[in-house]
Amino acid sequence: MKKMWILVILTLVLAAYLSFTWISKMYEVPEVVYRPAPDFTLMDIYGNETSLSDFKGKVVILDFWATWCPPCKAEIPHFVELYDMYQDEGLEIIGISLDWNGERVLAPFAKENGMNYPILLGNDDVNSLYGGVMSLPTTFIIDKDGGIRDRFIGYRDKAVFEEAIKDLL
Repeated sequence: MKKMWILVILTLVLAAYLSFTWISKMYEVPEVVYRPAPDFTLMDIYGNETSLSDFKGKVVILDFWATWCPPCKAEIPHFVELYDMYQDEGLEIIGISLDWNGERVLAPFAKENGMNYPILLGNDDVNSLYGGVMSLPTTFIIDKDGGIRDRFIGYRDKAVFEEAIKDLL
């Protein structure tokens, strides 16, 4: 009888371990693997076409965001400051808005918030190119050679972005 209970307990422990491993794999965020950043062409808030390749040779902070997203709005002053501080050293910041009515709301929003960097109207195609952005903000750091060096999901303080770009500039 004692051997049967030990066998039952071991079976339950093994089942629990396998279940936990399987569930944790489902929700695991994959690490960013260094790969070339996919190129895209989008319209900016003034109706001009802009491509990622236009910024070749620069370090790029590529931020997926929306006007209705509180953490996205909280990061805007960080990006404005970083752009002022490091633009002359080769930093470019590109905001890709995933707002549904971006053509109408983005220009006034950008002006009101002092956004001094390019704001582009995102779409499903560019979203898919970058792995299907599921959470906002999602921010990629792209080096001068056009490779993705880092990805941040959710709000980050200015110091996090500054640390990520300093060695790349």
